[in-house]
Amino acid sequence: MQQQLQQSHKLEGIGQLASGIAHDFNNLLTIINGYGELISKRVENDDILYKEISEIKAAGERAAALTEQLLAFSRRKIVRPKVINPNTSIININKMLLRLIGENIKIDTILESNIANIKIDPGQFDQIIMNLVVNARDAMISGGIVTIETASFYIDEHYAKHHISAKPGHYILLSVSDTGEGMNETTKARIFEPFYTTKKAGKGTGLGLSTVYGIVKQANGNIWVYSEPGKGTTFKIYLPVAEGTLEISTKKNLDTKDYKGTETILVVEDDPSVRELTCNFLRYYGYNVIETRDVDHALDVSKDLAGQFSILITDVVMPKMSGHELSRHILAENPGIKILYVTGYTDNSIVHHGILDEGVNLLTKPFGPDDLAKKVREVLDL
Repeated sequence: MQQQLQQSHKLEGIGQLASGIAHDFNNLLTIINGYGELISKRVENDDILYKEISEIKAAGERAAALTEQLLAFSRRKIVRPKVINPNTSIININKMLLRLIGENIKIDTILESNIANIKIDPGQFDQIIMNLVVNARDAMISGGIVTIETASFYIDEHYAKHHISAKPGHYILLSVSDTGEGMNETTKARIFEPFYTTKKAGKGTGLGLSTVYGIVKQANGNIWVYSEPGKGTTFKIYLPVAEGTLEISTKKNLDTKDYKGTETILVVEDDPSVRELTCNFLRYYGYNVIETRDVDHALDVSKDLAGQFSILITDVVMPKMSGHELSRHILAENPGIKILYVTGYTDNSIVHHGILDEGVNLLTKPFGPDDLAKKVREVLDL
């Protein structure tokens, strides 16, 4: 228990550092990736600059993926959990898993029939499976077997007393095992740390297992690893059984030509570079933009132009007043307008423990022109 507590505190401290880095980088990446995307839309494919711009965009996307993994590890990634069936998700992802592993590796699935549902972001559940399977693949250089299992599990008081952060109740156990080389105690103690890896340079970022750890913790679950050198490794994940029925997405996919509009939009953003970029994106897609530099300016403009704009786009975290509080003041003067929040990390005014409040429209940084225009169109058409 003492070792578990020390490990938990260490990972918590690393997580706070990681989330701070990710937040600052997301603001910078919004500008880098955004202008890269905007320039590429204005340059022909055969233009001499197109290849150089494409390289900038590709590097920016890789950097954004890294910050997303850091936010996932630190449990600051904004998620949209749904009630899903773990067996169905594993079956649906099986073809993709087969493409990730080599021909010398076999995947066995042992799924308990009539398994209960869980509540988790569907994409993140798939990410757990893929990251653990890739980790297993890399541990079996000469081939072997990956076994994915699901089972019902009840955590009692005795189990909870010997496993820190575990709470009594009904859980779904997801187990991923391999017949690889296994790990010693030193390696096992560090596997969930970001950027820690035993792989050769260029073979991995060391963020796969730390991402899994963060996703599981944010879903109110627990993860344990069992391994010995020469005897393989097993990861056991316990996710709480969820109440409610399965949720199916009903959102329609918009074509890029449907992103355009002529509505008037009030933009509030205290970072000048991000504000200018956001307004440029919206004007590119045909929108009329009212640009405000801070909360006081936005409140004055919203009173002077009451009824003359259709949607408010506001940053969530700003000096003096949060975006959520600002929106309440502006709604009082402009009832019926739509609200779109923009943020680079979780904030308790609209997001609690990384879970978005019901009915809130949110766009996370970094975003590109298509991301912004699509979200604006979705909100306006609600």
